[in-house]
Amino acid sequence: QVQLVDTGGGLVQAGGSLRLSCVASDGTFRRYGVGWFRQAQGKEREFVGGINWTGGSTYYADSVKGRFTISRDNAKNAVYLQMNSLKAEDTAVYSCAVQLNGVVTDKPANYEYWGQGTQVTVSS
Repeated sequence: QVQLVDTGGGLVQAGGSLRLSCVASDGTFRRYGVGWFRQAQGKEREFVGGINWTGGSTYYADSVKGRFTISRDNAKNAVYLQMNSLKAEDTAVYSCAVQLNGVVTDKPANYEYWGQGTQVTVSS
């Protein structure tokens, strides 16, 4: 079983930045695709972006493209979500998740393990 811990959320003004971290419990993490999802209050969970197991491919939702960057450091069992130019509509609980087959998709059902989530609040 893979345990994931999401950290880095907080309150930030519009236009500001935050960096979220997703740290796994063991080194097998490096074999997995990692996705970031968010869920705003009263809305369905949505795909934000992801990175494949090698780190060579990243994917982003259109709503965050050009503002968010995903990277990974397999030596630290970690994946990061750098969020710049934040907007009020980015407010949500953000969670990372892993796909054991190493790829990334935008469907939550394809992910086997999830972090607990971290709240991001952007004030306008």
